Amino acid sequence: MPESEPIDSTPPWEYTLHIPNDLRAVTVSRRTLRLILTMHGLIGLVDTAELLATELVSNAVRHTKGPAALRVRWSAGVLRIGAWDADPEPPGPPGMPESPAEAEEGRGLALVRACADLWGWQPLAREGSRGKYVWCDLVTA
Repeated sequence: MPESEPIDSTPPWEYTLHIPNDLRAVTVSRRTLRLILTMHGLIGLVDTAELLATELVSNAVRHTKGPAALRVRWSAGVLRIGAWDADPEPPGPPGMPESPAEAEEGRGLALVRACADLWGWQPLAREGSRGKYVWCDLVTA
């Protein structure tokens, strides 16, 4: 019998949820992501994916003035979660807070860096809109 490499037979898919600049959008995004992953049989990724999406969408809503979007993409065993916002400035560097007073803010990208297999950001410009896309990847075993 010839040896063959495992093939991810799940076809790629992608969802985008456009959200207003409203903190309630974080909860809507988290619950939508849970439903998407459950429907695609990726329940094992839900808890970590929800944490990552919460941090990315929260940053997009809290630190910018315009609309935002959550994008979820699956391809070849990699789940990419990203948040677009209308501010083209790069995200602040990830770092853990130095004091308990700073613990409520400033930890988002440090959590993303710690929990994701890979993360990054890129500036975006489309249809006259400028902004950035901050993303992270979860790789299935």
